[in-house]
Amino acid sequence: MMNYIWSGIIILSIIYALFSGGTAAVSDSVFEGCKSALALIAATAGMMVFWSGVMKVADKSGITKAVARIFSPVFKKFMPEHCNDKEICNAVSMNISANLLGLGNAATPLGLEAMRLMKAKTGGNEASNSMVIFVVLNTASIQLVPTTVAVLRSENGSTDPMGIIVNVWLCSAAALIVGITMAKILEKSKPSSRRLSR
Repeated sequence: MMNYIWSGIIILSIIYALFSGGTAAVSDSVFEGCKSALALIAATAGMMVFWSGVMKVADKSGITKAVARIFSPVFKKFMPEHCNDKEICNAVSMNISANLLGLGNAATPLGLEAMRLMKAKTGGNEASNSMVIFVVLNTASIQLVPTTVAVLRSENGSTDPMGIIVNVWLCSAAALIVGITMAKILEKSKPSSRRLSR
């Protein structure tokens, strides 16, 4: 759907530029946008590669298993059906760890892998309660170190890229509390599979 929306915006912009005599401005914007995109990629690529490598080393060295043990109370509370599955716990732990470091892009493939494993175990086309909670954890994305945001702020001239760190903690914690509370409330009102089958 978003592809259609963006395509429509681009086509309408080009048509408007043709009729209003603004084709030069559109061309300049295209080239400037490409240049800005490349600069952004160059600024974030090194940081993403470094931390993704750190996460891979952590997984191979067994650190993620230790992190999984630290998060075990969370798994037992919010993902009880998967708390004894080491593969799922490791994948979820790596995803949470990446989010804590502010590495949203690195956390995404880890989160997809965790969701794939949970879906393979539960089966069916309906999201389980654990999958819903996991999505909430990713959406709230508590960040101890907002690395990506700090890099973007630095590239855009901020003199204190990490100056937002307390605000990030407060906002993400509030989002997590509200999200989990709503998920638990809706979980209780969720119709049973028997009722759905009717």
